[in-house]
Amino acid sequence: MNIHTREMSDMPDRDEAKAALERLRAWAGQATPEEVADLDPAISRLLPGRDRVNYPDLSRTYPESFEVDTAYRNSMPDLQNGPSSLIRGAKQHLQHVGISNFRLPIRFHTRDNGDLTLQTSVTGTVSLEAGKKGINMSRIMRSFYRHAEKTFSYEVMEAALDDYISDLDTIDARLQMRFSYPVKLSSLRSGLEGYQYYDIAMELAESGGVRRKFMHFDYVYSSTCPCSLELSEHARQTRGQLATPHSQRSVARISVEIAGDAMLWFEDLIEIARKAVPTETQVMVKREDEQAFAELNAANPIFVEDAARLFCEQLLKDERIGDFRIVASHQESLHSHDAVSLLTEGDTFASDSIDPRLFSTLFHVG
Repeated sequence: MNIHTREMSDMPDRDEAKAALERLRAWAGQATPEEVADLDPAISRLLPGRDRVNYPDLSRTYPESFEVDTAYRNSMPDLQNGPSSLIRGAKQHLQHVGISNFRLPIRFHTRDNGDLTLQTSVTGTVSLEAGKKGINMSRIMRSFYRHAEKTFSYEVMEAALDDYISDLDTIDARLQMRFSYPVKLSSLRSGLEGYQYYDIAMELAESGGVRRKFMHFDYVYSSTCPCSLELSEHARQTRGQLATPHSQRSVARISVEIAGDAMLWFEDLIEIARKAVPTETQVMVKREDEQAFAELNAANPIFVEDAARLFCEQLLKDERIGDFRIVASHQESLHSHDAVSLLTEGDTFASDSIDPRLFSTLFHVG
């Protein structure tokens, strides 16, 4: 009896291939993905629902020795700098596109000729023409880092702004730096000292070839309601009834455009606000200071509209200040809502519409 075996070159027919596939799938269904990949990563494509698992066979080890050369870098895709055909949505001019809350330590010069290094949050934006896909945002950070070791002033900000206008080939740009600025203050009567921290922002903006400087800061103060004060005194005088007027922690956000070349120090703007409304919250307090603060509040009762006008009065007197905006919020202890006011001088900050959350951001958490 002769036994004939199939030649190795013979191709299986369809039924044999189907049977082999079913057998392979039965094995793979019991195997781990690693076992499948070890046998042949292409097997995954034959398994229902696993057509992309372990295919292709990719390295799972980080290539520490890999170095990028110029040719490799040039081969990498760069969608942000791609053609206008890649633009999604309307091909419209963007006023601002960039980065926000980029943080690093920055050294600032103080009015008394000292330096302070403060954690600073940087926002950098540029305009984007309608026909451009996007910008390389890392260039904003790289441009800023070239100046980060310097003691910052508006002159240094201008140099940084020049750099990233050039790097990003744009026309309009904006740079803003936010930080918490410490000032040592004395208590009202006890002679104690402590640090008051002010939320301050420096801003430099260029539009249409015109460069402008701005400063923003939050001033936290106590506001005693004049109406409540009068009613409390009425109860004392007419009925011998002890009563206390309501007062509350209040916040004013003051934004100014700096006019001319004269230096406007952070401390100058703080003193302007304190002269307008002297009931600034206290840092260090003993009993005599608490009593003094009560007396100071009684001597300066203030509605929220009074606060805006008093700040305005002092700002108008300073020739270094151009247009400005005052946003005040008295977070009342009497009502379940806040009392607010807004006053602008000049066209810069004027607007028919306001951010719906503008007043809710005037909240001091201590």
